[in-house]
Parts: sequence; structure tokens; C-alpha cells
Amino acid sequence: MIKIGLTGGIGSGKTTVAKIFENLGVPVYYSDYWAKELSNTNTEIIDGLKQEFGEKIYSKNKTLNKTLLSKIIFNDKSQLEKVNNIIHPIVRNHFDSWANEHKKTNQKYIIKEAAILFESGAYKQVDKIITVFTELNLRIERLQKRDNITKSEILKKIAAQMPEEEKIKLSDYIIYNNKNDLLLPQILNIHETLV
Repeated sequence: MIKIGLTGGIGSGKTTVAKIFENLGVPVYYSDYWAKELSNTNTEIIDGLKQEFGEKIYSKNKTLNKTLLSKIIFNDKSQLEKVNNIIHPIVRNHFDSWANEHKKTNQKYIIKEAAILFESGAYKQVDKIITVFTELNLRIERLQKRDNITKSEILKKIAAQMPEEEKIKLSDYIIYNNKNDLLLPQILNIHETLV
């Protein structure tokens, strides 16, 4: 079974691409979803974050205070690194268990969808990498509609991620998701190569 990493910058449409692969019967592990889920349920993460940032990092209903965490890490790379060092190893182990379960199903390949596949080191867990590429202006336009945030906020988020050009150089497949690009033929082409 081949493990495929699927990544792309914020607003590139990687989740849309992941959903299409899922509709083709390919199991997809959504790293962001599981990181959030495990941050609220895994005692190792909860204890680690409380130890690092105090009890206030979790609200009274025992869910991670994402607003406070965002404020702490947004402009401080050392704090972001601390959070990543607490969360990413747990997510990595969770993905390994998930992948092992799928080995039993005769699946040709599985996908790990991760916004920060390279930055987190998760690329080391996969055999091949797909990057979804979208032009910057289109990404900004999509994010303004989706998240209702300013252009400067978007550019800060984009600057915090690895540049698209670097991701493309390190990838085995590129899916172009610009205005005139059709996703399905590109995805089917990769799918047929992998099966």
C-alpha cells in the first residue's frame, strides 16, 4: 500500500481535491481535523499544552482555547515550535495506526492531507507527494470569501507556510487548481497511475 501526502498552501483547494479522491474510494486522513480532535481528547497533548501555557489554555468545558493559542503562537515562532512538538508526534502516531488499519483492506493507496506536510516533517511518513497549486490572487479571493478575513491577515498566514515553489520542487505530482483548470481529469490521471 502506497502512502500519499497531499498538501498545498492555504486556499489552494487541497480539501476539495481530497474529497474527490475520497469519492473515488481512497481513504483520506485529514491531519488538521485529527490535530484538533486529539488536542481535545489526548491526555498527553492536553497535559503538555497545560504545562507549557497554563490551565487557561483549555476552557471550562475542557476544549482547547484556540483563540488564546492563536494569539500566543501567531507572532512567535518559538511558541509555535513548542505547540508543534507537543501535537505533531501524537498526530504522526495516530496516522501510523490509521494507515496500519487500512493495510488490511487491500487498498492500493491512502492519502494523508496536511497543510504543513513539509513544515511538520510529516512528508517523511509518505511515499509520494501531491501538491495542489493555485495562483496567489485566487487563493486570496477564496480565503476572503470563505473566512471573511482581510488581505493582510491572509498574507500573514501564507507567509507562515513554505513557499509554493519549494513544495512543487519536492512533489511527485502537481494538481493545478486555477480558474481554467479542471480538477477531475488531473485527479483521475494520478489515481490511474497509483492503482
